[in-house]
Amino acid sequence: MRKILLIIALACFSTGLYAQKYVTVDMEYILKNIPAYERANEQLNQQSKRWQGEIEELVQKAENLYKQYQSESAFLSDEQRAEREDAILAAEKEASELKRTYFGPTGELYKKRESLMAPIQEEIYNAVKEICELKKYTMVIDRSSAGSIIYSAPSIDISSDVLTKLGYN
Repeated sequence: MRKILLIIALACFSTGLYAQKYVTVDMEYILKNIPAYERANEQLNQQSKRWQGEIEELVQKAENLYKQYQSESAFLSDEQRAEREDAILAAEKEASELKRTYFGPTGELYKKRESLMAPIQEEIYNAVKEICELKKYTMVIDRSSAGSIIYSAPSIDISSDVLTKLGYN
């Protein structure tokens, strides 16, 4: 019986030595408190609106060509109809290509977002890393994006520490 208790005690003690320290951060909270992030978001929104305006102009052009075609189609020869249809298709294609160029998965908006946000994210990552190395944390979980976290104690949230390390707060 003593051996069993000794083994259990040693097992509990040894797992305590290897206990890992987890903390959480709230990236939404951190980003909302960094002015450079807000400025970058505003820049992206303005650029996005400009590009959306360009696309809407092309779509409107295609719609106008189509309306004009519909009203005049009875009076057009087969050759003229084909030319007008081609012009309409070309305008629609141009709008579609421009939309993909600006807003596609590897489009200009994605590239601009990367160029503006990467330095901010790198700065946050380095601050989190320094805090973790200093306090011997083994894992950091972003509670703003981890949908499976039901509860985390406020005492393990280092978001304020990260902002302080970055010089904000």
